[in-house]
Amino acid sequence: MIYRKKYMEKILPFVDTPFVKIFTGIRRCGKSTIMQMLREALTERGIKAEQILFYRLDSLEYENMTNIELFNEIKAHLCKNRKTYIFLDEIQEVESWEKTVNSLMSGFDTDIYVTGSNSRMMSDEISTYLTGRYISFRIFPLTFSEYLDFREAYTEKGTLKEEFARFMRFGGFPAIHLRNYSEDEAYTIVRDIYNSTIFTDIVKRNEIRKVDQLERVVKYAFDNAGRIFSGMTLSKYMKKQNRTMDPETVYSYLEKLEKAYILHRCQRYDIKGKEFLKTQEKFYLADTSLRYSVLGYNSDTVSAMMENIIYIELLSRGYSVYVGKMDSFEIDFVAIRQNEKLYIQVCREINTAKTETREYENLHKIKDNYPKYVVRMDDFADGNSEGIRTMHISDFLLSSEY
Repeated sequence: MIYRKKYMEKILPFVDTPFVKIFTGIRRCGKSTIMQMLREALTERGIKAEQILFYRLDSLEYENMTNIELFNEIKAHLCKNRKTYIFLDEIQEVESWEKTVNSLMSGFDTDIYVTGSNSRMMSDEISTYLTGRYISFRIFPLTFSEYLDFREAYTEKGTLKEEFARFMRFGGFPAIHLRNYSEDEAYTIVRDIYNSTIFTDIVKRNEIRKVDQLERVVKYAFDNAGRIFSGMTLSKYMKKQNRTMDPETVYSYLEKLEKAYILHRCQRYDIKGKEFLKTQEKFYLADTSLRYSVLGYNSDTVSAMMENIIYIELLSRGYSVYVGKMDSFEIDFVAIRQNEKLYIQVCREINTAKTETREYENLHKIKDNYPKYVVRMDDFADGNSEGIRTMHISDFLLSSEY
């Protein structure tokens, strides 16, 4: 088991605090493993085994369990005169779980940790029953740095650039890096994650009847990751394919894909006006392997998948990330974290003067002193141009500069 340090460093300070710790993220991104790490950390601190309760609620053992039954089950195993540490994995399987957690937290000496993989983890009921009493941690698939740790522990590492090329195609779901899977084997695992999410977390829970419509929206979004599009754009595209789908239906499907953590919505940010714009958004995937496992590999998508990887990296580091707009030009990413800000342009390679002008000139037009980067994948990705740092994407992803 590879220790996911950055998450543990965020979570451990909240052990024994009066908050429910909620871990959210797409299926198979590592939430359960982080729970295991926490249980081991508690044991190392001297917590006895009988003080730690763990329930995997997507198991058949707990199928159709009600929130009252869960409450009674846990209550019967609470320690007397000592704190009990309760770990509830895939808690969304229990209807109205918030009431159970609230009762356990307020009525007994407990410290509670829960994971979930869909929108029911962020429902209105949480705000109602746990207002001000929970802390949410977003868990992502492996970043490039974590991926390299897995490669070193379980298989063999190539050069940094070779490993980045592999990371882009295989993605960051931990399960596919526990051994040296072939591409077909890896994509079989990813398609299983995809199908479980689509048909369990979206179709089944939302009682969607027109599954073919949903799948067309998914494939369009995957194929257009990193491009600006709207529900109207997708609706018009469907019409050209002799498929009728109104924009509201499209928006509804996109929202459900977001809530299942398959897609991330990236808003535009007006750099001059310092305001967020609500139109012409982009969508990025939870992991690049989703695109390749569903639609196949296409070299034309490399630039978009580079953007996707950088976007997820920035989110995992705690940044809020936006598409930058300034007058008539665009900056790929504006990343904001408290008082920090980064501007980032992403391109596969620069092999013409026109491309170089486009990538650097847009950043030069921004007159503040926040760090600016051009991130590339070619062999000449290094250096500094009038304060703009050029980096190879593998170096950028491993950098501690930001």
